[in-house]
This record gives sequence, structure tokens and C-alpha cells, in this order.
Amino acid sequence: MKKIYLASKSPRRRELLTQLGVQFDLVEGEIDETPLADESATDYVTRLACAKAKAGWLNSAQDRAVLGSDTIVVYQNQLLGKPNHQADAVKMLSLLSGKTHQVLTAVCLQNAEQTLSELVVSDVTFAELSEPEIIEYWQTGEPVDKAGSYAIQGIGGQFVVNINGSYSAIVGLPLYETKQLLAQLR
Repeated sequence: MKKIYLASKSPRRRELLTQLGVQFDLVEGEIDETPLADESATDYVTRLACAKAKAGWLNSAQDRAVLGSDTIVVYQNQLLGKPNHQADAVKMLSLLSGKTHQVLTAVCLQNAEQTLSELVVSDVTFAELSEPEIIEYWQTGEPVDKAGSYAIQGIGGQFVVNINGSYSAIVGLPLYETKQLLAQLR
């Protein structure tokens, strides 16, 4: 398999990419993540993944493909990003309590000849959560930098009743789809 660049600071994405046996170096892929007016969640997450890949491409030696990815949590067309403070996390997790929401992850590969992308949508159903449970979870520090204020692969996994979709995509990088995109690279 070809060696690539990864435009991500996420330790979860690095770990998942390693599971595929892909060799990679990290490259800077910082972008403005502000949603555009009237932008759908699917367009937003795909745009961010491709913008990260492009930014990484521009910051790299441009000698191999760059992978960018982004994950967002959506409930009733509302984007749930990273919480700014405890009250924000309590609001988000209360909103998700006892309900099904979507986790959208887009992955994009950029090289000199191609831009390839794939979007994966997974449904996640939460158990009913009490406010004390949510506050106790906040105090673990885990939700601080997580979309939707939780990490399925961590302590937050105890809230998940059911998933319909890709577990690895919910964590941050859809393994099957990423492998398929890598196979399409020229």
C-alpha cells in the first residue's frame, strides 16, 4: 500500500489508519470550520474533509496523497460540535438522551491528479441520561474536544444502546471506505 500524508491531529484517526496497515506522515491541515449559510450537514462534513486534504496537500512535499477527514454529530438537522463549556455539553447530551442521532464522517484523498471522497452516515441511539450522569461524564474530561460531547470508543460508549452503521466512522475514520479510496488512487 502507498505511503500517504494524514492531515489530522486526531490520535483516533492515526490509530485507525494504522489498523489498515497504511504508512503515513502527519501534515498540517488546519482550515476554517465555520458552516456556510444554508449548507447541509452532508455538504458541510464533505467540504471540511476535502478542505483539510487540500490544505495538507498544499503544506506537503506534494509527492504522495493526503488524507483529510471530518466527523460531525447531527440531531434533527442541528450540527452538534465540540462543547465550549459544561453547560454546552449538558445541553447537547440532554438533547441526545434517549434518542437516535446521526454521526457523519467524510474522508477525502487529494493528490496531483485526483480528489476522491466518501461520506458515511451512521445512526447512534443513546440511553436515557440523567443530568447528574452527564455532569459526572463531563468531569472525566473526555467530552471536552469531542463532537456531540461524547466519545463512543471511551467512557461515552456506555451511553450507546445501538448503532446502525460504521463503528470506525463514528470513532473518526471509516476503515472500509478509506481502504476503498486508497485502492482507487493513481
